Amino acid sequence: MAVQTVKVKDKIIGINAGRMNVSGTSTQTSLQHSSDDTSKRRSHRTKDSNEVEKPITLPCLERKIKHWQQILPSAEAKALNVKHADSSITWETLYPEWIDEEEESEVPVCPSLPVPKFPKHTKPDIVAVKLPCNRSREWMRDVARLHLQLSAAKIAANFLGSQQPVHVLFVTECFPIPNLFMCKERVMRNGNTWLYKPELRTLKEKLQLPVGSCELPVPLKAKERPQPEPSQRVAYVTILHSANMYVCGAITAAQSIRQAGSTRDLVILVDDSISEYHRGGLEAAGWKIRTIQRIRNPKAERDAYNEWNYSKFRLWQLTDYDKIIFIDADLLVLRDIDFLFSMPEISAIGNNATLFNSGVMVVEPSNCTFELLMEHINEIQSYNGGDQGYLNEIFTWWHRIPKHMNFLKHFWVGDEEEKKQMKTRLFGADPPILYVLHYLGNKPWLCFRDYDCNWNNEILLEFASDVAHTRWWKVHDAMPRGLQKFCLLRTKQKAALEWDRRQAEKANFKDGHWKRKIKDPRLKTCFEEDCHWKSMLLHWGETNWTDSGSPPPKHKAHKAESKTKASKKALHSL
Repeated sequence: MAVQTVKVKDKIIGINAGRMNVSGTSTQTSLQHSSDDTSKRRSHRTKDSNEVEKPITLPCLERKIKHWQQILPSAEAKALNVKHADSSITWETLYPEWIDEEEESEVPVCPSLPVPKFPKHTKPDIVAVKLPCNRSREWMRDVARLHLQLSAAKIAANFLGSQQPVHVLFVTECFPIPNLFMCKERVMRNGNTWLYKPELRTLKEKLQLPVGSCELPVPLKAKERPQPEPSQRVAYVTILHSANMYVCGAITAAQSIRQAGSTRDLVILVDDSISEYHRGGLEAAGWKIRTIQRIRNPKAERDAYNEWNYSKFRLWQLTDYDKIIFIDADLLVLRDIDFLFSMPEISAIGNNATLFNSGVMVVEPSNCTFELLMEHINEIQSYNGGDQGYLNEIFTWWHRIPKHMNFLKHFWVGDEEEKKQMKTRLFGADPPILYVLHYLGNKPWLCFRDYDCNWNNEILLEFASDVAHTRWWKVHDAMPRGLQKFCLLRTKQKAALEWDRRQAEKANFKDGHWKRKIKDPRLKTCFEEDCHWKSMLLHWGETNWTDSGSPPPKHKAHKAESKTKASKKALHSL
């Protein structure tokens, strides 16, 4: 790989089809300004925003030096060679599925990529690189492509403190790494030409991070955690759309954040399907409500679970915040995680293979990034059909945080008994060891509080844990009673729970949870017009009784009366 330095005076530079054409000042280029932060950029432009008068580092092979000198006879040209990364370094090497975060047997260390050596006393104004873009394979997970961009970043960051700004220019058909060269720092784009004016201090901080997820930026056992700058505008954010069934989860998540000691803003994005009644509960819990329009996943089936989950892209429109921590509404924050605000976009735990889990992630809002996400919505294929898969195709350069900061309530099929016991201890540790506990499978508020209802469904047994279930209810019970009412069970949900219990009884599940008598007072508390959940079981399966809606109460919650001996018998069987 080679980088070339060229000094240009009174010349305009335009790029087309991978070649650089240079003309006099009388010629105009068609570079278009990015729509993001345009007003801020005006103060940094020259009289002619297309005019470049400073030394420039250009992407070309060493053999092209003479070519550029012929085009620019007054230019000073110098080749800067960057060694190729070792062929043994693959994307899977940089982004392994697992690392020893606890450092029980080894200290994880990322492999080294060759560092460009820039000549002393040479000050470029533009570092320009031609990036490969092989669309026939995973171009976004190309080690050479990553290496080139990191090299350009290092050259630019070397001039932190210089009075003159440094720009970075890419020639590529595929977009550069959006969280290394931030979209909001983009000055111009014209076809396959991308020009950035990066904030060098921030860029240098990013270069201190591990090259991939092969190493933790902040070790799990670190005695001190970095803290966000006092001037930073930050917030915890979650999102609810299409149904009210997660309102209770969002309320409890907010309370857990406060119980953990954070005083940062809480922002929730909701669509029109969330009723005024439920919005009142969310506000009472501390959430600041922002109403959004849903974004449809164009590759999803109508009425499918993932039809509207691209609405998560709206996170990047929260530009009144510098940084946000997105959290799913089905988790508890057990220990303060404010220090994650000091981490860059995207910081998250590993999921599987080379991918991250988007249930807890650090995001830096930018309208320009939102536009990038929307621009490729019909093109990019999500591996799981949802927003997590899509985001993993956009943000392939992500930063691993310890799994304790988004610990999944899940027992893998291959987990040994010792491993299961270790997880169970973590679920119940007091004081807590985990920072965040993420509830997969059936959610605690949709079960009776007596036990984890995942036990009664064969395909959900891997998510069953009474200890984790009890932990969630402990946070619930610490909430004001006015908030607890948003966790009442719908009539249809009671019927669904009884249906699953009966199926577990028929199959004689060995754990025996189906034998337990239900004492949860919510069983006999009704807030809907139809309180007869037992009669629903007579026709269960004929209609989808497990719809996700959760209407506001028609009247004040009251104790449901059993009117017949048969209904009393059915109630007793629980």
